[in-house]
Amino acid sequence: MNSTLLPIHIAAGGLAIVLGAVALSVKKGGTIHRRSGQLFVCAMLVMGITASILELLKSPTGPNVTAGITIAYFVGTALLTVRPVSRWTRGLHVAAITVAVVFAYGSIVKGVTAFNSPRGSLNGVPFAMHFLFAAVFSLAAIGDLRIIRFSLPRGGPRLARHLWRMCFALFIAAGSFFSIRERVAKILPEPFTTAPMRMLPILLIFVAMFYWLWRVRRRRPLPVIVRHDSMPLPTPAG
Repeated sequence: MNSTLLPIHIAAGGLAIVLGAVALSVKKGGTIHRRSGQLFVCAMLVMGITASILELLKSPTGPNVTAGITIAYFVGTALLTVRPVSRWTRGLHVAAITVAVVFAYGSIVKGVTAFNSPRGSLNGVPFAMHFLFAAVFSLAAIGDLRIIRFSLPRGGPRLARHLWRMCFALFIAAGSFFSIRERVAKILPEPFTTAPMRMLPILLIFVAMFYWLWRVRRRRPLPVIVRHDSMPLPTPAG
């Protein structure tokens, strides 16, 4: 099975990084953005699912088992943010907050375990990274709770929720590839395998994310991705 899934995983990961870069670069709400975003979600789901399966075949407790689910969670909730509200999507939001809470708690436990270990890491991941994921999942769970209580926000806040979740999923995909020099060396020329060059794509993801978050929150609204909703969306309290 490894010989079948591994090429699919690699191809989906590479495609996801390219499509994510396209979606971040073009006009938000336009045809190219919507099409590349939809394909990005599909590629990320394939990459995440195959990563989890491949890791399960090696070790049920391996880090990529939860990494695959994490990717599916973030791209899934990002996509739901710009979809019309229905009873079906409400049910998915309830399931999503369960994933976020469980993973936040799990990341805290892993962070404490890593912090108390001799090397300050767990499964090769530093304790600080575990606590970072715990904070991100906690914020994500709070956002999911607001959706369940007040429904989806309108305008800028709605697009901001969509943007940061998509970008965080892209960060996981890019980080998985560019953090390991041997992987980069198999595809890119030698000058691109240095640490600064491998960090550059990850840095650019966050630069683009904060730029677009600033645009959708501080300036006039960008074209809305969702044209209409099947159910009214009350404005969140506060």
